[in-house]
Amino acid sequence: MSGWEVRMSTSRGQAYFFNPETRESTWDAPEGLNEDQIKTLPGAQYLNRPAQVRASHLLVKHSGSRRPSSWKEPNIVRSKEEAIEILKGYASEINGSPETFAELASQHSDCSSHAQGGDLGFFKPGQMQKPFEDATYALNVGQISDIISTDSGVHLILRTA
Repeated sequence: MSGWEVRMSTSRGQAYFFNPETRESTWDAPEGLNEDQIKTLPGAQYLNRPAQVRASHLLVKHSGSRRPSSWKEPNIVRSKEEAIEILKGYASEINGSPETFAELASQHSDCSSHAQGGDLGFFKPGQMQKPFEDATYALNVGQISDIISTDSGVHLILRTA
C-alpha cells in the first residue's frame, strides 16, 4: 500500500496525511493517490469531520470513574453495571426528545454541565476523551448516542451542532 494514513491535528482540528515510514506529513493529498485509495487509508474517517461539534451529555459516574464524586454525591459507590442500568432508564424516558434530554441532564447528570442542561458547548478533535469524541462526531445533529463509556463514567450524548 502507500504507507500513508490520515491523522487529526489537535491544534488545527483538521485532518492531515502522515507517512509513518518517512515521517513526512502534508495537508494536501499525497501525489499518486486517487480518491478511492484515499478513502481506504487508515484514519480516512477524519477527512469529512467538521472542524468542531457541539454536544450535550448526561453523565452517570460509578465507583471506577476517574473522580467518583459529583455535585450531588460526594462519594459515588455504584458499580459500572448499575450506572449503565440507570442510563438505560434515562434513555427510554428521553425517547429521542432533546427537551427531555436537557431536563434529565439538569436533574441527574454527574457533570457540572448539568447547570446548562448538559451542554458542553463547541469542541474540536483532541479536546475530549477519545471514545466521547468519536461517538459525538459519528452522530448526526439531533441524534442521541447509545451508552458511551469513558474514564469519567458512562454517558448519553446528544449532538446539537
